[in-house]
Order: sequence, then C-alpha cells, then structure tokens
Amino acid sequence: MGEYSISDAIQQFLEKSRIKGSIQAMQIEDVWEQIMGKTVARYTDKLQIIGDKLIITTSVAPLKQELNYQKEKIIQRVNEALGQRVIKEVLIQ
Repeated sequence: MGEYSISDAIQQFLEKSRIKGSIQAMQIEDVWEQIMGKTVARYTDKLQIIGDKLIITTSVAPLKQELNYQKEKIIQRVNEALGQRVIKEVLIQ
C-alpha cells in the first residue's frame, strides 16, 4: 500500500464525497468580499456550488442584474481563488 499524506487523503475523500461543493462554497465565502468587493458581499445572501455551477442568491434586484453582466469575471475570479477550474457556470437567484 502506498503512502499518502493527510492532505492527499483528504483531497481524495473530497473528490468522491458529496460535501465537496459545500466545502468549496465555504472557501469562496471566506474570500467573496476580496473577489467581488464589500457592497456585493454585503448584499449576497447565499453561495452554493452544485456540480460545476456557482449559485449566488441575493434579494437585491439591481445587484442581480449587475451579477448577470459579470458572470464570466465571477467564474474567472472564483476559479483563481480556489486554485483550480471548479466553476463553469454562474446562476443568479
């Protein structure tokens, strides 16, 4: 049996686990203000990752519109923050 570091073992577990998206969403929440700015972060109600989709929930209509225009930038910034290409689509709710 090969040797694994704890980091490798956790990474392998997450790859096969259903909680991977939840953990990545928490990572994004930690840096959301840095990625998108204070105003956007303040009015963002919830962030979720399901598969390769980032779901952003806000109740502020003008912010929804602005986020719709920035989808490609959001994908790029979030993937950079996660250090890998995780997000391929952004949904605004």
